[in-house]
Amino acid sequence: MLDVEADCYWCLCKLLECIQDHYTDAQPGIQRTVFRLKELVRKQHEPLVAHMEAEGVDFLQFAFRWVNCLLIREVSFDAALRLWDTYLAEGTKFPEFLVYVCAAFLARWERPLLTMEFQELMLFLQKLPTQDWGEAEMESILSSAFVLRNVWQHAQSHLQG
Repeated sequence: MLDVEADCYWCLCKLLECIQDHYTDAQPGIQRTVFRLKELVRKQHEPLVAHMEAEGVDFLQFAFRWVNCLLIREVSFDAALRLWDTYLAEGTKFPEFLVYVCAAFLARWERPLLTMEFQELMLFLQKLPTQDWGEAEMESILSSAFVLRNVWQHAQSHLQG
């Protein structure tokens, strides 16, 4: 059991090593990641961003928690295991990949989000209907994130700043 604990601790340290500035004064890493998320979603789903802006929704209002908690609060334990497995496999590319995972989350619910007003948008985005998700649903999100990365990896202006 001590070996498992040591391995888990090492994995967590390696992951957090890539995002230390998420947890320092003013949290510049989180701010940067949320900015990158908004820019990526704007390029892929401009009507969604326009609708959210028209309703007065700021990406920081929901995505801050997504990025701060690495989406763990948004999914079930089984889905979180699959998500963290991918985070660890991404290695030093994890911070960039997190942007694509968050964008895939938004894209999944684009159609209903476009019909919501501010209050409903905020309630939905702060409590996504993912409590019953398992590995299959997380696989779908991760697949979408990999596709997004492959499409946008050579046009990374959304990852600047």
